[in-house]
Amino acid sequence: MSIAENLKIVRSAISAAAVKCGRDPDSVTLVAVTKTWPASIIREVTDAGQTILGENKVQELLEKIEELPGAIQWHLIGHLQQNKVRKVIPHCALIHSVDSLDLAEQISRIAGELGGTSKVLLQVNVASDDAKFGFPVDEIRRCFASLAALPHLEIRGLMTVPPFEEDTEQVRPHFARLRELRAELSDHHLCELPELSMGMSHDFAVAIEEGATLVRIGSSLFGGR
Repeated sequence: MSIAENLKIVRSAISAAAVKCGRDPDSVTLVAVTKTWPASIIREVTDAGQTILGENKVQELLEKIEELPGAIQWHLIGHLQQNKVRKVIPHCALIHSVDSLDLAEQISRIAGELGGTSKVLLQVNVASDDAKFGFPVDEIRRCFASLAALPHLEIRGLMTVPPFEEDTEQVRPHFARLRELRAELSDHHLCELPELSMGMSHDFAVAIEEGATLVRIGSSLFGGR
């Protein structure tokens, strides 16, 4: 099938998952993950109407921004090194992967120097997986007040990358824990955290059932790498 046909199937599956759990399908946003794919392939999905794209690596992001002009909203979903923050801020509508207070402080400082505010998600390592980036749950509880006080940072919500499991029900507790943590932080600090970025091609339906508002999907759109 073509990428355009894959996009229709994915959008239909997102809608079905939302309806199944009593949610408005419009409450879930698809982020098409373009990691490793060239602009010629990505253009097929943008021509089919998908305008929100997620990139893992800063260098690929910058290259693709030049190759794919137009009304595309770019999200950085991969690990961000502090020395690359200045390159990213002007181009990203949302950074999903803020995983330390030091990085958050750097983003806020540079965003201020550039005369703006950066919208971000805080990446949480809910599974305590040594192979994944993200705040440990206890750490984000300790430093959330400091994060929220940063003047040029708009914290939109939380993100997680759980371990891969063939049985997606094994991943559900990680998604539920992120949702519960979001509610806890929001209530305790009296702030709105509307976004939950969680779920990929193999487990997005379960993520939606647990409250995902952003699902990051690549292989179901573009095929295997």
